[in-house]
Amino acid sequence: MTTTTPAREDCAPTPSPAEHAMGLDAATHVAGTLKALGDPLRLRMLSLIATSPTGEACVCDLATVAEVAQPTVSHHLKLLKDVGLLTSERRGTWVYYRVRPALRGAVTTLLDSFAPVAAEAAHLSPLTGLTDAEPALERIAERLAAAFPDRDPAAVLTVVRESYTGLARSSAVRSHLVVNTERFARQRLTDAARALATAAAHRPQVLFVCVANAGRSQLAAALLHHYAGDAVVVRSAGSTPAGEVHPGVRPLLAELEADTEAFPKPLTDDAVRAADVVITMGCGDTCPVLPGKRYEDWAVGDPALASDTGVRAIRDEIDRRVRALLADLLPDLTLPTA
Repeated sequence: MTTTTPAREDCAPTPSPAEHAMGLDAATHVAGTLKALGDPLRLRMLSLIATSPTGEACVCDLATVAEVAQPTVSHHLKLLKDVGLLTSERRGTWVYYRVRPALRGAVTTLLDSFAPVAAEAAHLSPLTGLTDAEPALERIAERLAAAFPDRDPAAVLTVVRESYTGLARSSAVRSHLVVNTERFARQRLTDAARALATAAAHRPQVLFVCVANAGRSQLAAALLHHYAGDAVVVRSAGSTPAGEVHPGVRPLLAELEADTEAFPKPLTDDAVRAADVVITMGCGDTCPVLPGKRYEDWAVGDPALASDTGVRAIRDEIDRRVRALLADLLPDLTLPTA
């Protein structure tokens, strides 16, 4: 009797649902980080550091978060540092702590997005700002009046109050309202002082804006400063800033001696107001348009998506555009041969 062998079916293994889950090593590391954050005091300390106007805080500042001894504060900070969330630097008798640059975006997301939603879901209200902000605003005004001695202290206080009101009206996240008020007021006072400068002392200010402020805008700012030095005030910002500058861009910034000072920064209206020229690079219509400003859009590739050769080609294209911009802004400036 003749027998027929059944047709062979495709026996390729079907992916297990578990393969779509986070890897064990990654989950172990993330769980350790979350465990370190699973303490109210440590979470408040991280919030204080992340929202400091200077981006850092010393042990003496952090001891004000709760009525605990300094050794206890140091213990909690060590746990946050051990999991890689914080970096530290000793200056004299005090140690200063910062959020690790690579994790700045993640920490911001935790504090500005997750924490408010979690608190509201639990019907808590610790993130809605101060019930009476006036004492805090007066302290801010005192600091800023000392930093801007040419301004009337009463006028400085008015700027601070207006800044607070303006941010409170539009801010979706209220937890950092007072801290952001000081930043906003300081920027406004700086821009006002610049607007009052004489024409002879005026230097053109250029703002480069891209999405992450981690590649194109950093290269453009570094090239402009490389060629013009202090003859032009250069700024860069991102509509959605990354945690750190793209690794493929850092060697090019190092060639321009700009790698140590480069870090992603958020775009603010004040940065646009202070600029004479605003250059956008792939960030769409997120940049506010103000009258009296010169706007240009540079269509250049994103280094984050390019090979090493591609990144250098993008750098060369930005270099060409920067040279053309400088020829217009500073026609007497002699540029090196390309």
